Amino acid sequence: MYKYEIIIYWREDDVAYISEVPELPGYQADVFSYQEVLSNTESVITEWIETAKLIGRDIPEPKGRLKYA
Repeated sequence: MYKYEIIIYWREDDVAYISEVPELPGYQADVFSYQEVLSNTESVITEWIETAKLIGRDIPEPKGRLKYA
C-alpha cells in the first residue's frame, strides 16, 4: 500500500467522482461511485509506479499531506 495523498471530489459536469494523486504527474481517474474511485485509484497508483520503473522515470517519495490540498 502506497502512502500518496489522494484527493477525491465530485464533478457535476462529468456526473462522476474524480480522484487525483498530486505527487504522480498526469494521474486522474473518474468513476460513478466513491468506493469504486478509491479502489480504482489504488490500482492505478500501482500501475503508474510499475510503468515509471519500466521507462526509467523517477518515482516520487510520498510526502504525506500537501500544503495546498
